[in-house]
Amino acid sequence: MSVLLPRRNVLLSLIAVSASGALLAACGEEEAKAPDEAPPPAVGDAPPAQGSVDMAKLLEEGALPEKMLGDADAPVTIVEYASMTCPHCASFHAQTLPAIKERYIDTGKARLLFREFPFDPRAEAAFMLSRCSEDSYFAMVDVLFKQQRSWAGVEDARSALLQISKLAGFSQESFEACLTNQQLLDDVRAVRARGASDFGVEATPTFFINGGKYSGALTVDQLSAIIESHL
Repeated sequence: MSVLLPRRNVLLSLIAVSASGALLAACGEEEAKAPDEAPPPAVGDAPPAQGSVDMAKLLEEGALPEKMLGDADAPVTIVEYASMTCPHCASFHAQTLPAIKERYIDTGKARLLFREFPFDPRAEAAFMLSRCSEDSYFAMVDVLFKQQRSWAGVEDARSALLQISKLAGFSQESFEACLTNQQLLDDVRAVRARGASDFGVEATPTFFINGGKYSGALTVDQLSAIIESHL
């Protein structure tokens, strides 16, 4: 399902990989359920975890620096593995995360660690551009999720991503330099490989909340109930 490409081919592959193929592969072989595919639990009832991991191991340093929203000392840690071409990930970031950020992240009760789990070259490119945005990482991620269909679902993803990147301050030269940065590509792939091999991530989005594993784009009520159970 995933496509791993030779060195320095991500830029060219943005044209070669079909738009339909990218979107079909976007959430993984075992596609995560959209929020409306199952009724949410009653308010206050946290959905059961689908497994657990060692939090100390989960929080060990990886190939790339962590990208975090919230207070490092927050009592609840949410680790999200996502793919930038995954529609369910985009839905979570548009429909669920804003409310969770207001209720729990901005109030110091929870923090979110966001990790790359690309399933296709377009997702790899989007993550690389977000990393190249440095201090604007989450702003770039937010824009790319909001405009996902304008670049992930078109034939010429390269031109679409270039247009978005220029609005974010990239030049033609910095755009191409970012997408031909082999070390960055290797590191993005290493984050994904570690998520799969060490923590059993198979689909996106996948969340680890204080060690409990949850797959699928959780609703506000579901995620709130999980967080409340740890406070």
